[in-house]
Amino acid sequence: MDSTIFKAYDIRGIYPEQLDEEGAWKIGNAAAQFLRSLLTGYERGQSNMQSLCVGRDMRSHSQDIAKALIKGMTATGANVIDIGMIDTPQMYFAINHLGTCGGVQVTASHNPAKYNGFKISGLQAKPVGADTGLKDIQHIATALPHTKGNGKGKVEKRDLTADYKNHVLKFLQPSKVKLKIAIDASNGMAGKMVPAIFSDLPVEIIPLNFTHDGTFKHEPNPLIEEYLQEVKDAVVENGCHFGLCFDGDADRLMMVDEQGQTVTCDLMTALMAPSFLEKHPKATIVYDLRSSWVVAEEIIKYGGTPRRERVGHVHMKKALRDSHAVFGGELSGHFYYRDNFCADSGLITLVHVLNISAKSGKPISELIAPLRRYSASGEINFEVEDKKTKMDELARRYSQGQIDYLDGVTISFKDWWFNCRPSNTEPFLRLNIEAKTPELLEERLGEIESQLGRRAAH
Repeated sequence: MDSTIFKAYDIRGIYPEQLDEEGAWKIGNAAAQFLRSLLTGYERGQSNMQSLCVGRDMRSHSQDIAKALIKGMTATGANVIDIGMIDTPQMYFAINHLGTCGGVQVTASHNPAKYNGFKISGLQAKPVGADTGLKDIQHIATALPHTKGNGKGKVEKRDLTADYKNHVLKFLQPSKVKLKIAIDASNGMAGKMVPAIFSDLPVEIIPLNFTHDGTFKHEPNPLIEEYLQEVKDAVVENGCHFGLCFDGDADRLMMVDEQGQTVTCDLMTALMAPSFLEKHPKATIVYDLRSSWVVAEEIIKYGGTPRRERVGHVHMKKALRDSHAVFGGELSGHFYYRDNFCADSGLITLVHVLNISAKSGKPISELIAPLRRYSASGEINFEVEDKKTKMDELARRYSQGQIDYLDGVTISFKDWWFNCRPSNTEPFLRLNIEAKTPELLEERLGEIESQLGRRAAH
């Protein structure tokens, strides 16, 4: 088991070179030990609290990895509820619905087919990251001398599709408007879950890449613009109201409007915010600090309280809980909902976009147009070995601006701003710039690019 597979928010590596069945057994054993150790005396007496949920995605090796993971868990005496091949958000639902002490989803999300990994959640589906237990799990797993031992834990298989469907569709507002949408499942879990949940609704779906054969027609990463071309073409050719492209485990997505134009996720957050504030006046909405100025402006415009937060689902989910926020959006395509256990969900986001489209009766492009009032660079990666020194140099160069260090360095002026933050896992600095005009954006991007050096390939 390669120690580099333990990342900031999850576990991920190449199968079987970096992560194999032996590693899965040890991680399962360690995760079960750690999650059960957190239980209070009262919680230990609850029927399902000693149990863990396990699910998996559609990768060709996920089933074998899940089997080994489960054996490692039961060797500790933990009971396991195997909920089968699911999207990652269903894991968050299952933990809360069944009342377990946590769960593990076997997935490598948007990574290529040769990768696999684990997303670990604790009580109430709170994420387990490097600062909230993943380092402890790594320590336990790497200290295990072997993968032997037959504990008394039992395995129960459960199909939660019907309950999960009811949960997702409780967010759907009744409408007589029939919408046509294109969905690119990226040969990932949306290919199973979208038909299971939306097939009997008055929505015509143009399916793209819904099959599962262990390969991806394109990498299941909707943030890469070239991978959106297929859904863009389908939207235009079929006269769809909009299109969506999901990632591999269906917790993230990107949207394109009826003209086939990409709608960035910060504009989606700004688009969706008013519908939450209409139901929950003055509520808090969380957004990640890479987002456009327009997000906070729209939240304030509709009477809400904007909360700017660090990048990453661990930080976003904590912010939602801490501030009792009703909704949150991240530039990466994660959208979080208070009424979904403060967790993210691609399918619930689909429901909310259906609601907005049907209720407004307007094309998505018309709804988004007023929100395109600034020019943004999108996230650009630069190959930088000494990341701190470069960020310090930027802070000195632009010291006349308003500076904060919430996540990397953010420097704001009256007509432009930028954030530069370090990658947790690679020798990259990630840059986002926004300006009031395209000309100013180009000028400032050129300045900073000359200081940061070579762009990295995506």
